[in-house]
Amino acid sequence: MRRKLSVKLIVSLTLIVIVIKSIFGFISLDTQQKHLLNTMILGADQLSKSITSATWQAMLDDHREVAYDIMGKIAEKQGVDRIRMYNGNGELTFSTRREDAHATRLLGDEPCVSCHGQGAVREKLTVEARARTSRSPDGFPTLNMVTPIYNEPSCSQAACHAHPSNVKVLGVLDVALRTDPIAQEEASIKFQTALSTAIQILLVAVCIVFFTRFFVTRPIDELIAGTKAVSAMELDKPIEIGHRSEEMDELVSSFNTMRTRLASAMEKINQFTQSLEEKVEERTQQLKAAHQKLLHSDRLASLGQLSASVAHEINNPISGVLNLSMLCQRILKDDALPPERVPELKKYLNQISRETARVGRIVSDLLAFSRRSKPQRASADLNRLVQSTVSLVEHKLRLSEATIEYSLQPDLPLVPCDASQMQQVILNLVLNAAEAIQPAGGGKVTIATHLNAAKDRAVLVVEDNGEGIPEENLDKIFTPFFTSKPDGKGVGLGLAVLYGIIEAHDGTVEVKSSKGMGSTFTVTLPLAAANRPEESA
Repeated sequence: MRRKLSVKLIVSLTLIVIVIKSIFGFISLDTQQKHLLNTMILGADQLSKSITSATWQAMLDDHREVAYDIMGKIAEKQGVDRIRMYNGNGELTFSTRREDAHATRLLGDEPCVSCHGQGAVREKLTVEARARTSRSPDGFPTLNMVTPIYNEPSCSQAACHAHPSNVKVLGVLDVALRTDPIAQEEASIKFQTALSTAIQILLVAVCIVFFTRFFVTRPIDELIAGTKAVSAMELDKPIEIGHRSEEMDELVSSFNTMRTRLASAMEKINQFTQSLEEKVEERTQQLKAAHQKLLHSDRLASLGQLSASVAHEINNPISGVLNLSMLCQRILKDDALPPERVPELKKYLNQISRETARVGRIVSDLLAFSRRSKPQRASADLNRLVQSTVSLVEHKLRLSEATIEYSLQPDLPLVPCDASQMQQVILNLVLNAAEAIQPAGGGKVTIATHLNAAKDRAVLVVEDNGEGIPEENLDKIFTPFFTSKPDGKGVGLGLAVLYGIIEAHDGTVEVKSSKGMGSTFTVTLPLAAANRPEESA
């Protein structure tokens, strides 16, 4: 788990302080303990010397009972465990405890070991060498101080004593002091030292937390907030922090320099993007204009193919009208219309009316197809568009010996589309089908409409049983200016324009074909128009 820098810094510094204060506390405690022990040793030495001084005269006068009484009185004081006296041979001559009356000592035992240890007998000892720790018969720890009793001239020359002058040490005085008070004092010192160390560590930790947050955490938080503003592309606001320091100032300066350069770079990028968008928009308008010209060119090419068929379709009814009008002229005489010929005249007039209406319908369909109006989408009857478009090329279909079969769904919903462009799509598909079956001397062209399985798209299918499309050309037929027709028979724009129209209507066009097996073109158009801006003319 990642932790904040301030937490790591506080924990690290606090641990360092704890270790250092613990070491110094231990050293301080050890020093105080040694000082206390040294103080007690000096006190024991002074007490031992005081006893020897107090009993000196009594011992000189050989008044041992007085000397023993003095030592007994002193032993009754608090803190004194016992006082013992040994002669030069290590024999116990006096003890303030009765249980020591029959005890004996060897020169190798306490307290004789201070002088009679390993090596030569030592006559002069330091205070530390004369002190030792032991335990009383009651089990209490004691500090024992051994004080040699030297054979002074006043003693060796006295008439009452039999200590020759060559004997340097007459014996030793062993004073045992209880160390219970020292143990209590040590416990008190340990507690005070531990408490003082803990309080110091706590105060230092509080100071570390305060100053770390004041000089590290707050500036870093402000710096992080500034960098987040930069990452959010708020480049107009400089990064500023409080509680500044030399390192933080350099870091802030670096970030502000980066922010300024980033703002400059973003300004250049925005300018470049705006320029690029303007160029893309310009190119898009040019492509739209080129597409419209391409549509118009294909429409003109289709009109050229329609010319012969339309001329023939108009010629037939006009010839009929001419013949019928001549028959009417024969029926009508100069003076009057014979009554018996009136029904026949009406019949001819009705035929003239039907043929002229047929001519008008053909011309109207041709004008609707050729009129170059602004593309406009509206709900249109796809079945009616199929029938009206096919009627324009009936003559060409008859010349190609093509048989048209319809399979139009009667209740097909209206399709949102540009009717004129859809006529162009239907015309291209039907004429291509007619051309595909012409080399075989005729064939069948099936036109079907229906809904897809999801009921959200109208489907237009134009199928022929003509010569088909080679497999290697299937992925190229919608490419502009690609054609497999002989020179002069086509420029390769029909299917490319068809594909563009269907794509603009959010539809799809698919083709299935194999050589010699005919082709099937399937066009799907959505029943709900997509929300897109209206195309320009």
